[in-house]
Amino acid sequence: MKNVIYVLILPMVVVSGIVFANRETKSETSYNPSLKPLAVADTAASSEAIRKWKASFRGSIFKEWETLFEREKVLASGVKIRQHLTDFTSMQAVVTSLSIPSRANDNALGLKGVMVSINGVTYIVEFDSANFQQLKVNDKIVIKSHSAGYKPDYSYLVISGDYIERDNKVIFKREVNTVGC
Repeated sequence: MKNVIYVLILPMVVVSGIVFANRETKSETSYNPSLKPLAVADTAASSEAIRKWKASFRGSIFKEWETLFEREKVLASGVKIRQHLTDFTSMQAVVTSLSIPSRANDNALGLKGVMVSINGVTYIVEFDSANFQQLKVNDKIVIKSHSAGYKPDYSYLVISGDYIERDNKVIFKREVNTVGC
């Protein structure tokens, strides 16, 4: 009787070991559902949207801008302040102009902000405030920002001014949305 029980238990242990080992292998090699490939229709729709944008006026300006030396200059200026943007640290700047020159004046996006010089490199500081009108050329300001980007209409890196102060007085501070997305 004992031998019969051992004979019945032994195959059950072996089978459960194989099933358990197979389950671990499957979980290691299973794909992430969030990384599933796009459907053919999605790919075609996005390709069509990209093609239409490249054919648009803004797309042609961007394509032209990509081939210019200005693009390299803008990207290099972004590298110089990357650590300040990442750490949200203060950047000392001097206001050089209260108006923002555009490569395509008639089609400019109409940024609100000023031109500044940080360590000898010129940038555009964009912020939405009526208080930027109290700034004058050669004012020394402190800027803190989390982001910067480029726009093909402008030959300078555009810094999003999250915090701007002059003479230890806050001129602009972006309100952080704590509710919602």
